Amino acid sequence: MIDGVVVTPLRQFFDERGKVMHMLREDFPVFSRFGEIYFSCTFPGVVKAWHLHTRMTLNYAVIHGQIKCVLYDDRPDSSSYGQIEEFFMSPENYFLLTVPPLVWNGWKGIGTTEAIVANCATLPHDSGEIKRKSPFDSSIPYNWNVDHR
Repeated sequence: MIDGVVVTPLRQFFDERGKVMHMLREDFPVFSRFGEIYFSCTFPGVVKAWHLHTRMTLNYAVIHGQIKCVLYDDRPDSSSYGQIEEFFMSPENYFLLTVPPLVWNGWKGIGTTEAIVANCATLPHDSGEIKRKSPFDSSIPYNWNVDHR
């Protein structure tokens, strides 16, 4: 696992009326502070990558659809330097993915419907603390194509 990344299993509560999906509670070990919550909608086949935050911690959960979320650690002093991780996220594979500052991340909408990614970030959006790269930037050794092993 990339240093500082945490996967927290989440619960869904079903009854005849529907369901409730937990995302983040202040008593979760990964909770540090509240900055903002937003929802990012992604169409199937679309890649939203790459970005990193210099100070913000991200807490992702997918409440609708499916994504392949990819992380890349290029922090020179990290024990997981150079490591890439993939996470397949959906309501059927429901968990909270906590991404620390300075880890490159992005995702691809997979499946047949729009995906909705909820993010409970530790800081309000600040364009001055985010860095971006093209999804196909060669400095990140990742290929977004489907792998038919």
